[in-house]
Amino acid sequence: MLSPDEQVEILAERCVDVVTREDLAARIRDGRPLRVKLGIDPSGPMLHLGHAVVLRQLRAFQDCGHKAVLVVGDFTAQIGDPTGRDNSRKPRSREEVEADMISYSEQAAAIIDIDSAEVRYNSEWLGKLTFAEVIGLCARTTVARMLERDDFSKRYADGASIGLHEFMYPIAVAYDSVVLDADVELGGTEQLFNLLMGRRLQSDMGRRPQICMTLPILEGTDGVQRMGKSLNNYIALRDEPAQMFGKIMSLPDALLERYWRLAAVRTKAETDAILSDLSSGALSARDSKMSLAEDIVRLYHGADAALGARAHFEKTVVRKEMPDQIPSFALPADLGGATLAKVLVAAGFAESNRDAQRLIAAGAVKVDGTRIDDAKHAVSDWRGKVLQKGNHQFVRLT
Repeated sequence: MLSPDEQVEILAERCVDVVTREDLAARIRDGRPLRVKLGIDPSGPMLHLGHAVVLRQLRAFQDCGHKAVLVVGDFTAQIGDPTGRDNSRKPRSREEVEADMISYSEQAAAIIDIDSAEVRYNSEWLGKLTFAEVIGLCARTTVARMLERDDFSKRYADGASIGLHEFMYPIAVAYDSVVLDADVELGGTEQLFNLLMGRRLQSDMGRRPQICMTLPILEGTDGVQRMGKSLNNYIALRDEPAQMFGKIMSLPDALLERYWRLAAVRTKAETDAILSDLSSGALSARDSKMSLAEDIVRLYHGADAALGARAHFEKTVVRKEMPDQIPSFALPADLGGATLAKVLVAAGFAESNRDAQRLIAAGAVKVDGTRIDDAKHAVSDWRGKVLQKGNHQFVRLT
């Protein structure tokens, strides 16, 4: 067993904010397992490496003997988290939320010990509140306090609309902490206001206030904006090994330190050594990225898949050869002489004809290894042709 001081050092190491470190140390010294809350709103069918940063922090608490409480925000997702938005977020329907919820626990199990975790859905309590109870919760805060949030204050100053329902989001997630009797709540740095709201509401309702711990935000593959599904710059935990490897290899070199520290799980000493070699030139950015990609794929798919993904990348991208194994797709008979754009949509490489045209114009599509720039390109019979999207997706048409 780690001592309380050793636990605090390990658990606070990657955090940006710990409110407060003294509270954390004192509560660990009490000797009982802490209830550590992490809320995730269903906002798409896949968890990604950005989610993994806080999920690994939750796992670190589990490894120290504490209780992980994973809150799937099926109710709050219908409000929509306004954090970081410069306009009002459109509320989501119950049907959209339920479609996204299906596999969240299963995906989180790639990181946390899901069998020992407490998985809760906040519709259990938020959906049962009466209107009088909601008013009572609202009475415990003020508009002035809400406008302390950077995004709300900016929008208010700019004259942009702020929906009243958006004020309800931080109140709702704060009430989650009251119901669950959270000792600690985790989140990204952009969530600090919401976490502190939980701490205040607990105190106001006679509970011991939670410790708030925030983790850095992981940038997406564009190297600029935070990783997100709506921005299509994410690396999903369920991406195929070759696709995951390729996305990591496409990262800007400037993100290497961030990804080594936040997305990989080497020890601090190992990470420091890698980054020192990278800085001195003893290790090239490309070789560092290859090792990083292999490490991350291994985390989610295993050692064999990681080696296979690396071999696939070296064969198809470095040497520009066709992969050894290519999946087949049976093209419908009525598309035998169709345009390339229609074939892309049928094979699932594009969501629409417009999306297909965009991919072709960007030079992302090849047929039998030859790049095609004309969306109207057609052949009399597509059977036997190898369709390629980007560097990592291949299909043989039958």
